[in-house]
Amino acid sequence: MSAARAVAGRCPAYDPATMLWIKALHIVFVASWFAGLFYLPRIFVNLASVPQDSHAERERLLLMSRRLYRFASLLMIPAVVFGALLWLYWGIGRGPGSGWMHAKLALVIATIGYHHYNRRLLRDFEQMANRRSERWFRVYNEVSVLLFAAIVVLVVVKPF
Repeated sequence: MSAARAVAGRCPAYDPATMLWIKALHIVFVASWFAGLFYLPRIFVNLASVPQDSHAERERLLLMSRRLYRFASLLMIPAVVFGALLWLYWGIGRGPGSGWMHAKLALVIATIGYHHYNRRLLRDFEQMANRRSERWFRVYNEVSVLLFAAIVVLVVVKPF
């Protein structure tokens, strides 16, 4: 049975065209959200290396961080909503052989936690309370890449 028929069998109001639009929008918002998650910790690397007496540079990087965090937060909301529609309404990833979706959802929850942890790190910089090194932020910067790669592999390969 095709995936479209399986979904149609679980959802009485199944409309393939609408579902494809929701999927496309979900992918666009997720990719955009992750772009923010890739770049924000990179700004933190720069903030961690700013000398204490360089107020203008520090304030510029803080402004960039605040704006990027707000923008990424706005992208996160529709990404999660569209994903929930695909999962709850159209039933994608439900039923037998959907272990990949459970793993993906766990990683999405971890990504949301990572997103909110970035806010905590930003507050530390705002209050001049950062205790982490530039090197720590360079490693931390890779966490979002690993989350993104794992989620993409789960969605495309569906290993479980």
